[in-house]
Amino acid sequence: MIFLKKLFRKFSSKSKSGKARNKAVLEKTNLNPVVAPIPAHEWESWQTFNPAAVYLDDRVHLLYRALGEDGQSSLGYASSIDGINFDIRLDYPIFKLNHTPEQLEKYEDAPRNSSGGGWGGCEDPRTTFIDNRVYLSFVAFQGWDNCRIAISSISREDFLNKNWNWKKPKTISQPGVIDKSPAIFPEKIRGKYVIMHRVFPDILVDYVDSLDFKEGEYLKGEYKISPTKKGWDSRKVGAGAPPIKTDKGWLLIYYATDDADASKYNAGAMLLDLEHPEKVIARTKEPMLEPNDWYENQGHKAGIVYPCGAIVKDGELFIYYGAADTVVAVAKAPLDDVVNAVLDSKKPNFVKKLINGLRSKI
Repeated sequence: MIFLKKLFRKFSSKSKSGKARNKAVLEKTNLNPVVAPIPAHEWESWQTFNPAAVYLDDRVHLLYRALGEDGQSSLGYASSIDGINFDIRLDYPIFKLNHTPEQLEKYEDAPRNSSGGGWGGCEDPRTTFIDNRVYLSFVAFQGWDNCRIAISSISREDFLNKNWNWKKPKTISQPGVIDKSPAIFPEKIRGKYVIMHRVFPDILVDYVDSLDFKEGEYLKGEYKISPTKKGWDSRKVGAGAPPIKTDKGWLLIYYATDDADASKYNAGAMLLDLEHPEKVIARTKEPMLEPNDWYENQGHKAGIVYPCGAIVKDGELFIYYGAADTVVAVAKAPLDDVVNAVLDSKKPNFVKKLINGLRSKI
């Protein structure tokens, strides 16, 4: 085993009460990327990125977007006990869209690399465990004239047993509108299910009676959370991982771009009101996660951190994100530190910390 010296700095600042408070330290493991393409698997030989995450049965389960030779996005599966070393990884996709011959013919004529490196399929998943089911929300991409949100689900038992009996996907966003970044809250609020999604440039919030959408029933975009007027999140914002409930509010990890460099994706955090999550209590004024490591800049698209999954394990917040639209990476910090940093409305002093350990096979 090669032991690497841990690199870290301690930061503190004064809270409004005048007392010193240690700021959160985001750790990027030296094992990053934790999931990478496997050339021998045609379906995931190009890119494996933008992972959903769910913590069940003492394991972290990732559902990551995979791209290979056919340019069709499907979802792969990997799991881990410690959240970093993914010792189980399936060699086949666990979810994919069944395309008609007409759709496949259309894809053959589509510009390659039109959406994150692919030109069709299920993209950028998020998972939420609610009502004893794992709900999967994703972008169903059939060209930019048909880029919409879809939803499916599977029972907890089938999920853990790897019996991939997914319910038939339903498209739940309005036709003719480019809608992305869906995230379902993990519990009802005021008797309603709550879903976030993005229509440029805003995060939209909808309350719905049921997650079993009827034919022709679509999200309306009832409320919105907009970009700031200036700063790192001034061009567009989107929900990253589904929100996590804390006693201070719903913690939302989100991604954003600014007008200075619209191609660069950073990530930050918001705290949302527990009873009215369309209301923002606080948000980080600076990014807490930036693309400054090699795996976030070498790949299909440089300068990308795109969070889709987050879980809490033993008081630690693990954030799973796509890096450079090519691989999966993880960063973590104490949950309480993250919440306090957002409440301070200052830049959390998130710095890289190398974690000792052996690289698992990916």
